[in-house]
Formats: sequence, structure tokens, C-alpha cells
Amino acid sequence: MTKREADADTVSKTIDLLSGQGLKARTVQWNDRILVVTGKNPSRDILDQLQKSAITDRLVISHESAQLASKEFQNDGSIIRVGRDEIGATKIVTIAGPCSVESSEQVMETARAIKKAGASILRGGVFKPRTSPYDFQGIGETGLQILAKARAETGLPVVTEVLEPSKVELAAKYADMLQIGARNVQNFSLLRAVGKSGKPVLLKRGMMTTIDEWLQAAEYMLLEGNRNVVLCERGIRTFEKATRNTLDLSAVPVLKNRTHLPVIVDPSHATGRTDLIAPMARAAIAAGADGLMIEVHPNPEKALSDSSQQLKPQEFAKLMEELEPVARSVGRSMC
Repeated sequence: MTKREADADTVSKTIDLLSGQGLKARTVQWNDRILVVTGKNPSRDILDQLQKSAITDRLVISHESAQLASKEFQNDGSIIRVGRDEIGATKIVTIAGPCSVESSEQVMETARAIKKAGASILRGGVFKPRTSPYDFQGIGETGLQILAKARAETGLPVVTEVLEPSKVELAAKYADMLQIGARNVQNFSLLRAVGKSGKPVLLKRGMMTTIDEWLQAAEYMLLEGNRNVVLCERGIRTFEKATRNTLDLSAVPVLKNRTHLPVIVDPSHATGRTDLIAPMARAAIAAGADGLMIEVHPNPEKALSDSSQQLKPQEFAKLMEELEPVARSVGRSMC
């Protein structure tokens, strides 16, 4: 990390020095500082030169492949602001809403209910990545406009998934936070585009993505200068068929030891069953998660996607009450 007074010419010379050693170096704007990042650690001799350089404020020798996401780079946990709430602070932030935006009435009813129950952020899919091309694919920009209307009435910020680089600008126009879904966690052109948007990002774990691969996906966005990345564990694919996926709650403390990025858990997609959402939500908070993502629909039986994993508003309100003592037991709160 360079000092604030570092000029472009000196930074350029540092890049040349590293390039002369066969290292691919690049600069990243990080608030009011410039980071000079290399994929591999330089030799001891070069490190000594960098340490003595007049522009060097801090030198980080990382043992992680995802350098900027690592605790070696930043030991204190990052706090990501979305609307009025901060993900990674004391409060457990709850993101709730329907799997898919279907109509204005459906979203408005849900938004009012989750707001009353204590949710912080409204979720809703408008571009739906479905396994079958015959399944409901979302209503696009109309859905974004509905989410924006719900935000205007309730004050809840909005998060929605984006599927392709060409749609990032459109989604960012309406949403407060952009989601990278499990199927796109290694869509590198999309990761770069979302990173460049500057919007807070919710990065879901891929169904067969290792923690190393997940953190390196986050690194793509951090390298674009976007510090506002939140990781979301949503279950991985295993041999087990009793649940939709296998919720890897051990990932939460593992990530807390390795990265400064906030970590939330999605028990809805992980289990695919409403009867398992509450126990897995409680367990996620106990494991150290910074937030939850829970699907809520006013009439799940008629939902156009994922009907089996969406709570009714009254069920969500009951869950939020049940989670408060769990949060307090680990020094956190739900509101």
C-alpha cells in the first residue's frame, strides 16, 4: 500500500521494478490509497527495496491466493453498508423476500411484512437462472421497477441477482446491492463487471466451489477496487438427497479465520425445506454468521419458483422473534 502522497511517476517505476523480475503487477485504487498488487511474492531483495521505498506505507506478504480478501491484508473485519444497515457489525442483518418478483402486489405485501418483522434488506429475483429453459425466467426490468417501488415505500434497500455483464448497468440503476448467484461464481467477466460497478456485492458460493475458489472469485471484484463484498454460504452439492443442498456451516468459522469479508448464510436455498430454515438459521448465527438470507412469499403454494422453501410472512415474523435470544447469546442482536 502506497502513502497518500505517492505520485503516479513513482508508482509507475515501482511497477517497472516488479515487472523486471517477471512479476505481473497492477494497481488498485483503495479509498485514498493506491495498492500495488502482484500475483506472487517478490524476492527478498526486491522486498527490501520496496520496504525502503519512499512511497511504501505498508508491505504485505500474503500466503493466500486471494490476497486482498485475506486477513494478512486486513485483520479487522470489513463492515459493508447497504442502506442504513451495516453487514459485519454487531447486528445480524436479515435479507428477506421472494425467490422471484412476480407482481407488484406480491412484492409490496412481502416488503411491508418483512419490514415490520425486522428485516433489513429486500431480496427478489428478476433475472432467474433456471436449470430448465421451460421454467419461469423472471420479468426483467419490470421487476426492478417493482423492487424500486417497494424501496420507496418501505425504505428497505434492494438486492437482486444479475446474470450477465451487459445487464450490470441496468441492475445497478435500481438495486442497492448486486447478487452473484451460485451458478455464476466463476463467471469471471461478470465478476469484473460487477466489481467495476462499485455497488455492494452479495457473492454466493457455487454448488461445487471450494472455499479457496470462492475467495478467489471475491478477489476478482476486490481487484477492481470494490471493497464491498459479502460472502453467502448457500449449501454445496453432495451425495445427500434429504435436503436440496448440504449446508456447510463449518465454512463460516473457516472464513472468519481467513478473510475480513462479512459472511452470511442462506438456509432457504441450502435446505430447500421450510421446516429446516429455522434450525439452520439458529445454527448459522451460533456459528458466527453476520447475517441471514431467507425467502418469504405471501402465498408460497402459488410461487412461480422454489415454492417449497419460502416462508409465509407470519412464519418469518415468528422466526425473527425466535432468533433474537440466539443472537444475544453470541453478543449480537437482530435489530
